[in-house]
Amino acid sequence: MKKLILVSSSLLSTAVFAAMPVNQPVGSSFTLSNAPNQRALATALANPAAPFLMVNQEDEDNFRFGIVGPLSVGIEMGDVSDLGDQIEEIEDLVDNANAGNAVANRNRANDILDEIGNTAYVKTSLGLQVPFMPVIYRTDNNAAFILDASVSAVAKGSLLADDVNVNGTNDGLVTDTSFYAQTAVDLQIGLGYSQSMWENSHGMLVGGVKANLHNLSMGRALVKLDDEDVEAGDAISDSISDDAVSSTGVGIDLGAVWVSNYYQVGVTVANINEPEFDGAPITTNAASDKYGITASDKYVMEMQTTIDAAVSTKGKQVTLGMSYDTNAVKDAVGDEYQWAAASLSYYGDSHFLPGLRVGYRQNMAGTELSYATFGLTFLKRLNIDLAVGLDTVKDEDGDEMPRSAFFSIGYDTAF
Repeated sequence: MKKLILVSSSLLSTAVFAAMPVNQPVGSSFTLSNAPNQRALATALANPAAPFLMVNQEDEDNFRFGIVGPLSVGIEMGDVSDLGDQIEEIEDLVDNANAGNAVANRNRANDILDEIGNTAYVKTSLGLQVPFMPVIYRTDNNAAFILDASVSAVAKGSLLADDVNVNGTNDGLVTDTSFYAQTAVDLQIGLGYSQSMWENSHGMLVGGVKANLHNLSMGRALVKLDDEDVEAGDAISDSISDDAVSSTGVGIDLGAVWVSNYYQVGVTVANINEPEFDGAPITTNAASDKYGITASDKYVMEMQTTIDAAVSTKGKQVTLGMSYDTNAVKDAVGDEYQWAAASLSYYGDSHFLPGLRVGYRQNMAGTELSYATFGLTFLKRLNIDLAVGLDTVKDEDGDEMPRSAFFSIGYDTAF
């Protein structure tokens, strides 16, 4: 049985069907980058100054809001071809299901672990904005308020490799090689304020601040591969559901955007106070010690600075946008993210011509995965986005498949 894949997928049933996890952009902003785009409501969630730009001051209606979603789902896997088959073979060797020479079986198992041990993982994520969120209200005196609420869930299953040895009776194998699982579920409520700070004939400077209340529930579990008395997926799910730890913290974000008719530049500093959250305890073993995994765990939402820029037509129908995180930070399951993104988009004024966007996104830290991104907007409200990883692995049939993919769908009010 392909336990690692089942471990990761089963973890989501212990979480919630839930915007994307921390460090993953929401909805169409995965394609568009963090540069605020008044035609795309999802981009209001990155830079705290962006909400001010989302409501046209010439309109009589001072509100803009989401309706349903975006609902987002993502999957990522390690750089290991035939991952499922290789893990099955290791299990068979350790269980001595293919009876034979114990020393030969040990050598073969260690050879496989040497090849895949550091990169054998599967990571899945689900996300959803609370219906009708975000809500943006722009006042008549150059200010805007935003209320946002979302739930996100991420689950990661990893194989922690350790040496395989022949047992004391020379008829089997023993190892501390283990399945390690992590989950994080984040209920976030954000309240922000942005306003025009200074204006001249060339453009306008907009500043913003946002406070995000996080209720973060984190779970961890560790099951040895040679433990024949437990089913790994069930044991891990039970452990996480019973022993997950919840804690609450507030992250403060600051942002600014200089906006002109044909260009804009912005900067965001997220989590300037670096809130800290409690993690779940586990009982460690030799394999977890080898990977630096400790019995107790804390997660810090580290401060991250992002710069963005865009050039566009005067009405923002065509926009070339880009953003870059100036430093790497870790997400709630320990993976590093530092996004660089660029996109080209078209949003017409007709309800019947679809909006189009294409882009490229790369994580400059951690896995360093890159994506080709695509998106469509129908009737100015329905947004569908797809990102396909450009790095590939081979499946059990020898066919190449992307290491990662992302899909999002949402419906919101039009600009």
